[in-house]
Amino acid sequence: MARKTTRKVDRWKSKEWYQIVAPEMFGRSVIGETFADAPEKLIGRTIDVTVGEMTKEFSKQNVKLRFKVNEASGNTADTTFVGHRLANDYIGSLVKRQTSRIDANLEVYTKDGYRLRIKPTCFTTHRAKTSQIIGMRKKVEALVFERARKLDFEKLIEEIVNGKFSAKIYRSVKQIYPLRRVEILKTEITGTPAT
Repeated sequence: MARKTTRKVDRWKSKEWYQIVAPEMFGRSVIGETFADAPEKLIGRTIDVTVGEMTKEFSKQNVKLRFKVNEASGNTADTTFVGHRLANDYIGSLVKRQTSRIDANLEVYTKDGYRLRIKPTCFTTHRAKTSQIIGMRKKVEALVFERARKLDFEKLIEEIVNGKFSAKIYRSVKQIYPLRRVEILKTEITGTPAT
């Protein structure tokens, strides 16, 4: 019994702490800490961080960014951005009775060749007619494809995370039917220029 305890303690002693660092596009800020007994064991680990935690703005707690460790050296683990999503409880708070919700699930290419899955959603003030919903969805899809083609990956993600992209969709689609809210529920990188 004593041998097992000693082995467990030895295993803990051999582990070291590593600072997990966001990529350049997020200012290389430290987004967490983890430990491992070898740096290569960190490769592939994912970490979720809210924008509020990164910026110290508590109004941004509903936006979760996902990073993946791609390199580790010294006591630092570098990451790449792999996507974002909104907190489920926040999405639930947006759903109201007697209103319509228009969702889209799109795969787009950025100006610099990244492939992304983007999931925008619109919430109306009242229940819309089927023809209006179809019109709104077409408008949203056209806007998302056009914007992705115009922007490089980092600029597109910046617009999505800071809410500018949702605001652009809102201004354009509200002409078809009054909207209460537009959000980008989720983004996911499905391909890079190299792949």
